[in-house]
Amino acid sequence: MTAQLLQLETAPDLVDQVYRALLDAISAGALAPGQRITQEELAERLAVSRQPVMQALRLLKRDGFVQDAPLAGNAGRCRGLQVTPLDPAWIAQVYEVRGALDTLAARLAAERRAHLDPALIEQGRQAVEAGDIKAMIDADLAFHRALYQASANPLIEQSALLHWHHIRRAMGEALQHDGLRDPVWDEHTAIAQAVAQGDAEHAEALMREHSLQASLYLGAQAAPAASAPSPDNSVVR
Repeated sequence: MTAQLLQLETAPDLVDQVYRALLDAISAGALAPGQRITQEELAERLAVSRQPVMQALRLLKRDGFVQDAPLAGNAGRCRGLQVTPLDPAWIAQVYEVRGALDTLAARLAAERRAHLDPALIEQGRQAVEAGDIKAMIDADLAFHRALYQASANPLIEQSALLHWHHIRRAMGEALQHDGLRDPVWDEHTAIAQAVAQGDAEHAEALMREHSLQASLYLGAQAAPAASAPSPDNSVVR
């Protein structure tokens, strides 16, 4: 594992900090699908003790982001953990949920002629220009969250938050590919314009197409990865 992880400052809830740092690394691809990981190596890279790393990994395993790593040539035994490979069927399910919430939010926001802050889109374009995957994910989620809030239906945002971490991971994989980065923000711009103009049907249609294209693109990218051998980029003990 060669990617540098963010070093953490001491804080009361260090486990949560480690969890979020590792989740960011998984989402951004610094910890790739199928990559083997160890407490020792992660603790060293995060400059923390093994205890918070061990607890954070338990939470990540519970939430489905890491899993037991099989020992090659010896079925039934495991050696350490690995980042859970992406499943195209699971990605499709995530985007079905997100698409339903987003299209509803777009329609409701348009009915209110809501104006989304242009800075949200500018931040996304700046992140694309910088090639910063984490910033792209954060900007994308900020745009969608602003849309949820503009819908004036708090249940939409609350429902989306239940799937937030998995959406981050799916988005992180999608944004590894240059071909999706600029179109995302072109589509966001068109959606924001339709919402501001009060064109509910057009806003809903644009958002539906936006979600569908992201799902299809990511599913196509994840399918080869799901069948490829897992990378062994770290020393597993």
